[in-house]
Amino acid sequence: MGYMRAEEILPIELIELIQQYVDGENIYIPRKSSNRQAWGAGTQIRQELLSRDRQIYQDYLAGCRTEELACKYYLSEKSIQRILRVQKCS
Repeated sequence: MGYMRAEEILPIELIELIQQYVDGENIYIPRKSSNRQAWGAGTQIRQELLSRDRQIYQDYLAGCRTEELACKYYLSEKSIQRILRVQKCS
């Protein structure tokens, strides 16, 4: 998220109206609902996590215990258990 200077993109009348409520402060203007992207849509992180989770499940099927998997993947045992439960169902 980058910052834009209001005077470069908004009409002066609108800036003056906003200044009645917030003067010299930073404000966040959220995206329209129709323009929102799902989490991870702009990167490959979803695919990377799916790949990691599949590998965790394969390691589990190969005999690794949840404690070992937690250490290997730097996750809590509860996270490993959740991943195993989800992978088992898919």
